[in-house]
Amino acid sequence: MPITTKAIVLTSLKYGDNSLISKTLTEKSGVQSFMLKGILKNRKGQLKMALFQPLTQLEIVAKTSTSGSLGYIREASISYGYQSLYSDLRKAAVALFLAEVLSQCLRESEVEPRLFQYVETTLQWFDQQEEMANFHIRFLMGLTRHLGFFPDLTSAEGSYFDLVEGAFCLNPSWNPCFGGPELEPFKILLGMNFDAIHSVKLNQQQRKILLENMIRYFEIHLHGFKKPKSLEVLDEVFS
Repeated sequence: MPITTKAIVLTSLKYGDNSLISKTLTEKSGVQSFMLKGILKNRKGQLKMALFQPLTQLEIVAKTSTSGSLGYIREASISYGYQSLYSDLRKAAVALFLAEVLSQCLRESEVEPRLFQYVETTLQWFDQQEEMANFHIRFLMGLTRHLGFFPDLTSAEGSYFDLVEGAFCLNPSWNPCFGGPELEPFKILLGMNFDAIHSVKLNQQQRKILLENMIRYFEIHLHGFKKPKSLEVLDEVFS
């Protein structure tokens, strides 16, 4: 039976001459991939290619698959229309980066309503903000909570952060870790809600190092995770 659910587009890849395969995070069925047959050719069809840009928030009527095959979408409409996410060059670069990260992190899996709500609400918040420089870093920090490796804050007074253990420590271990001036903004952002992140003033180099540490953290804790290709575009936009 088809279901009606909210969905957030992660990636859309061309298949053949006229079709797309769209990977989405759905509220009711977790991560699902759908075959969009003929969408690049049929301009009069209900499903338009513009609906399947990275991070578009939709409401869909779809037949999902539980056997590894692709599902299909019968109907799709915008559930939340972004005001600036695509029109602002810097926000568009952040969106491309986050879509790539989410696509790597999220597998076809069980339904996780809290994860969906986190992605949905934080993207809507981001769309409404003028200041944006720290958002993608705080987003990754919050995402780790839903992926199962949120940093252990038990020894938050420690002078180093062990990337393998996911915990603060007083002295560096043999594991990859970081400390010194790199650690303080990490601690501050980790303990903040999104409404306060604009108060953290970082220069370009500090922000780049902090993001690199977060990417390394993901690489260690998620099998197969690779540095996003869109990271170069992000660096260029914020340079």
